[in-house]
Amino acid sequence: MNILAVEPFYSGSHKAFLKGLEKHSGHNIIPIKLNYKGWKWRMHGDSVTLTEMTNKVEEDIDLLLTSSMTNLPAFMALTNPRFAHTPVIMYMHENQFTRPIPDGEKRDLTYCYINYLSMLVADKLLFSSQFHLDDLMDALPGFLDNFPDGKQYGTVDKIREKSIVMHPGLDLKSFDKQPDTRSENETPVIVWNQRWQFDRNPAMFFRVLNRLNDIDLKFDLILAGDTQHEKPEEFEKAWQRFGQQITHFGYVDDKENYSKLLHSGDIVVSTASYEFFCVAIMEAIYCGCHPLVPNNLHYPELIPKSLHDPLLHAPVLYETEDDLFHHLKDLLTGNTKSLPKSSLQNINKHLDWSKRIKAFDKLFEEMVTG
Repeated sequence: MNILAVEPFYSGSHKAFLKGLEKHSGHNIIPIKLNYKGWKWRMHGDSVTLTEMTNKVEEDIDLLLTSSMTNLPAFMALTNPRFAHTPVIMYMHENQFTRPIPDGEKRDLTYCYINYLSMLVADKLLFSSQFHLDDLMDALPGFLDNFPDGKQYGTVDKIREKSIVMHPGLDLKSFDKQPDTRSENETPVIVWNQRWQFDRNPAMFFRVLNRLNDIDLKFDLILAGDTQHEKPEEFEKAWQRFGQQITHFGYVDDKENYSKLLHSGDIVVSTASYEFFCVAIMEAIYCGCHPLVPNNLHYPELIPKSLHDPLLHAPVLYETEDDLFHHLKDLLTGNTKSLPKSSLQNINKHLDWSKRIKAFDKLFEEMVTG
């Protein structure tokens, strides 16, 4: 089949997802993509550009696959009648209803409304985690409360009926090329490999590190992740305080070097206040970094219950900032042991694209054949 994949925001998890589909699907994925500059414009007004790019695609299209950054009603109207009878899937990487808002900003319901109409137009909605699906469904009635009339609460059920959870595939096998080097570490290495943005709550991460440092616990730091956005001040302060302990600082553009970093880390920490599926943490876990991650997000559904609080090893999930401090302290002092790499890889090896692609291709075929 020919599948037109429309992606206005070709960056981060959106980019990784589309590249994985292109590489592994048994079908012909034809990408129409724009870069990540100015997400509000990408979502609000770029349907005209996407339409012009689509008009250059000569193949007959069997299925449309769009991302949650697409203004789907506008795109369908501008390309009409070409896709009037073509099934449409929207992959919900994120949503505008519950996306974290920086302090001092107010949620712009315009973008919520674009999401809302797009979800109604799509034939099938795929969510990156059950947590994401539940979170959005809980938020929709409150969004409709803002309407002066015609609230149409019944549309919540319509959206729920067409929604399913499809964890994205991960490019894990590419990490197998690198050997583990963490046994060479003189002191434990703590890894941060997520975006340097407020919703990842770096303030909490560095508060915990400061407390550990105040009691003279020894550790080194790898501070990697996407730094293309405005950097929170906490990272500059961390450089001033932990400069001698930081073995890497900044974005890693090369996949091989990134893999080497993850294979040298001992512990990976997430202090995210909000996220729907974190590819970076999953990659670090696969490479053998013991995770310490929040219990109130999507991690409990991805990590087997037997590993939530294992008897012979350190916990994986934490509830509070104090919990994170004590779990890290116990790991750094040797009071608890990290999970072995084999156990860590059992957490997510089933998410490798070589295994996940079967479910995606099957769904694509079902959408076309009915």
